[in-house]
Amino acid sequence: MPGSPVLLVEDDDHLREATADALRDSGIDVVEAADGEQAMAVMRDELPCLVLLDLMMPVMDGWEVARQMAADPVLSQVPICVVSAVSHQAPAQARHVLSKPASLASLLAVVRQHRP
Repeated sequence: MPGSPVLLVEDDDHLREATADALRDSGIDVVEAADGEQAMAVMRDELPCLVLLDLMMPVMDGWEVARQMAADPVLSQVPICVVSAVSHQAPAQARHVLSKPASLASLLAVVRQHRP
């Protein structure tokens, strides 16, 4: 998965765009999804090296994304970083947990662990 993009899953359009822009400005390849259903579709098209996952979203929430990823032999290998206001309720599959608002430095530290 090195060389693969980071998948940013966030339903707040402004926050998602600002975060994606900041990551791109730092040299990170990012793909975006506005909800869990879009995230699952994106992952089936292009396997990410890491998923930055909000939990509270419409259509399909982050907990369901984590459950579906865990049930898939390929997607279960993709690390999850929860970035949420309810980070204390992160699913067990999350390797990293950041509370919103997460700093760019915190996000980059996590991303760089999974994408050199």
